[in-house]
Amino acid sequence: MKPEIFVKLSLMMLLQYFIWGAWYVTMGTYMSTFLGSSGVQIGAAYSALAIATMISPFFVGMVADRYFAAQRIMAILHLVGAVLLYLATQITDNTAFYWIILLYSLLYMPTIALSNSIAFSQMTDPGKQFPWIRVFGTLGWIASGIMIGVLSIEKSPSTFFMAAIISAALGLISFILPNTPPKAATSASASTVLGTESFSLFKEPSYLVFFVAAILVCIPLSFYYGFANLFLNEIGMENAASKMILGQASEAIFILAIPFLFNNIGVKKMLLIGMIAWILRYIFFAFGDVGANGWMLYAGIILHGICYDFFFVTGYMYTEKKAGEKIKNAAQGLFTFATYGVGMFIGTWFSGFTADYYTIANGHDWKAIWFVPSGIALVVVILFAFLFKEKQVIRN
Repeated sequence: MKPEIFVKLSLMMLLQYFIWGAWYVTMGTYMSTFLGSSGVQIGAAYSALAIATMISPFFVGMVADRYFAAQRIMAILHLVGAVLLYLATQITDNTAFYWIILLYSLLYMPTIALSNSIAFSQMTDPGKQFPWIRVFGTLGWIASGIMIGVLSIEKSPSTFFMAAIISAALGLISFILPNTPPKAATSASASTVLGTESFSLFKEPSYLVFFVAAILVCIPLSFYYGFANLFLNEIGMENAASKMILGQASEAIFILAIPFLFNNIGVKKMLLIGMIAWILRYIFFAFGDVGANGWMLYAGIILHGICYDFFFVTGYMYTEKKAGEKIKNAAQGLFTFATYGVGMFIGTWFSGFTADYYTIANGHDWKAIWFVPSGIALVVVILFAFLFKEKQVIRN
């Protein structure tokens, strides 16, 4: 890969995930502060991204990939997205805010697949080259948290303004990204895009148990994405968004251990470690505070690396090995649809109802709230430990 191509692709990934981190982490705090939103309304706004995750594969697979150069459609989506991010700060009605966030999410989520497509089209050895490109996405998310703290804009509309500026910049930069022409206009049905051919994996009880567990564990995940920043701000943590980047830093570190552990301790233990980490995270949040137990808050944040990598990254690797070469792309697409789509949709709404149920005079009963996802994770761990029986040793 030529150095100038590497620079362009790295910058693309950096800005792509900077945008997401800039508005997504603090949206619950923004809605509570400026819109007076309820927990359900916050959960609904976060569910918009789950809805977009379920719809975007159809747009990319049946429209964008077949008729447009990837870099051009990505440019247009980010430019229009910048306008919507700005408009999100100009309204005071929760319903209008939800529809703007939903429309923005429908524009943003396809750019994830498009950016990956642009990157892969330039690689001679994706297995070795893509991680070095993709890591800039994690750095972009971290950079957005640092900027929010440096500029002291966590509790202001400026997080959306910052995301809008970067979105416009990436939209313009996308026009000079390496050309990625549309794929051959072969038939692409809805069932093909969804990956229904991978349903054959469900004939294996072990994979079916894993698949259901993956959907259920997205419920605890939704509590973190939707309410962790609001929780940390409400209990008095300064510059919470900047401190939450420790979660992304730990994600980048722990992912390096995944290939080694995957082959040495086995998939079941890897998945169980990931799920147990969810229980510990919310126990730490339940009993943590900004005083003597402040270490618990940091521990809960840093556990994000284990929570995410040991379950979801391992899950993608497990899915690929079980599916084989013929249906691995379909299987990965179905796994994403089920977890970040269906699972997160259920989780965002459920977390919103839970937050409202435990609303008190001066905010929320956070201890009671965090016990809920911790309890759900515990049930999933017990069921998974007894029901998941992987007979075949999964090796690279």
